[in-house]
Amino acid sequence: MAKVFTIPVVPRADRKRRERASDPRYVEGQKLLVEAMKYLAQSDPVGNRSAVELLSEHVRTRFRMTDSPLG
Repeated sequence: MAKVFTIPVVPRADRKRRERASDPRYVEGQKLLVEAMKYLAQSDPVGNRSAVELLSEHVRTRFRMTDSPLG
């Protein structure tokens, strides 16, 4: 099992907050990948297992860590 390390950061009072606005392309991209995984899993679960794992890994790592709807 992986260990999770957190680095505490003290918030700065002088930092301006950005207005949060959702990017519809970001949300639509996630939905599209989930639909693709569902389709692959339903059509041939055994044959498409590696493809579903690849897409699942991409959704878990790339979308959560590097992509941001905030720009």
